[in-house]
Amino acid sequence: MIISFLIVIIGIIPLVLAISVLKIYKGSELSYALLFYMLSISFWQIDIAVLYLKGVISEELILWLFKFFRAGPTFMIPLVFYLSYVTVKKHSAYIKDNQFYRPLVSIFNRKVLVLLVVWSTFVFIVNLTDYGIIGLKEVQIRNMHGSFYFPEYGPLQSLYVFHTASFVIFIVFSYFISKYIQNIYLKGFLGTFSFCSFLLFLSGLLNFVPGTGALYSSFGVIIFSVIIIFSFVKMNTMMTISYNQLLERQKKLDYTGNLTASLVHEVKNSLQIIKGYSKLMSELTSLPDQGKHMNEMIQIAADQLHELTLNYTKYIKYKSIEFKMFDLNEIIDQAIELSKEVLTENSVEISFEKKYKTLKAYVNDTYIKQVFVNLIKNSLEAIPHDRKVRRIVLSTLVEGDRIIIDIVDTGKGVPLENWEAIFDPFISFKKEGLGLGLPFIKKIIFEHRGDIKIVDSSHNGTHFQIILPQYVFSDFYTH
Repeated sequence: MIISFLIVIIGIIPLVLAISVLKIYKGSELSYALLFYMLSISFWQIDIAVLYLKGVISEELILWLFKFFRAGPTFMIPLVFYLSYVTVKKHSAYIKDNQFYRPLVSIFNRKVLVLLVVWSTFVFIVNLTDYGIIGLKEVQIRNMHGSFYFPEYGPLQSLYVFHTASFVIFIVFSYFISKYIQNIYLKGFLGTFSFCSFLLFLSGLLNFVPGTGALYSSFGVIIFSVIIIFSFVKMNTMMTISYNQLLERQKKLDYTGNLTASLVHEVKNSLQIIKGYSKLMSELTSLPDQGKHMNEMIQIAADQLHELTLNYTKYIKYKSIEFKMFDLNEIIDQAIELSKEVLTENSVEISFEKKYKTLKAYVNDTYIKQVFVNLIKNSLEAIPHDRKVRRIVLSTLVEGDRIIIDIVDTGKGVPLENWEAIFDPFISFKKEGLGLGLPFIKKIIFEHRGDIKIVDSSHNGTHFQIILPQYVFSDFYTH
């Protein structure tokens, strides 16, 4: 009786912790998933506790209670899947592209979740019959004075063993996925959850061994449940801090927006002078051919800057961007042409691998052109002076209704923990950087209903990927 009471108290601990967390983080789907998971652990412990009630209640009632509360360990499999599914579904954008891990991530979907719930229900129903558990037998506890009931399994017990073993499979899946989540807080939580759940499973195996008792596995429940809850609270605390920091940066960005309006006005005045003198230079008959080419580039750059200031003015005034149908091939070519001089000065090769005659997209050409100019500039600045291979490669791909643009350089790379931070305003890892270039790019791509992310980065270079919606089919090259 005392052992049973002690196990029940231990079993309630995970549930109390999860309820406390739920009160703190109301509305979080992940906290609800964690609550159900902890509830299944509590059911598991109560399931074991009833086996120590010999002489307190009837053997028939103990058997019924054991079968009923076995729902806890039975439904732990879909619950651990559900918790991982919530993490992946809500934060799939943070998962790094990889030929092996992307298919693994695709397993965590609603259809598989429903299938697991149905399968677990079937296993539980079998457990309620004599095919699962025939009855109970009395077993002496090793190294202790006392005994408890141990279940006598039916002919379909192997079904339950197989079902329990699948718990390890999904835990391993979750652990591997956690390694490729870019958000360090989510990565830490899912990794800790997977590791602790695996250790919890190992301690639970003792329950299948007659005579070992249940206190050993119950101690494991206390330790691992506390660690999981602590990891969850830590993750939410750190993400809240990051969110508050982002709000502070946004306030600075709003203030910067007001300054930008004044700056744009002054730039427009200076730009009129540049364009005026450039036009006068083009009329000089004594200007050599090389000078004429340079003057043409000045005019092109001035026109780009003029269009950019006009767009900025409209955006600041109306908070909207004008979109038209353009060929992305032409826009990228123009961005490369604008960047050619600085690329030549830094001895950086650039190539654009075209796979389509036209690559139609509904965009603002001025903004998108500036996006590529900024990305090319960032890439060449990331290439060390002593790097032998100095190259930037742009390529395009159409997948369904998405246009995928890859920009790969041979720079020094971006550390994994900074893959998200570099897109936040006022965060720069350059000595004289303001931290506004990549946030501008992110914002413009977002306004185009697209996304930009780092796919891969190491000391050999960085791979940026832009995804834009495609509304008109593009023409393939014919070779």
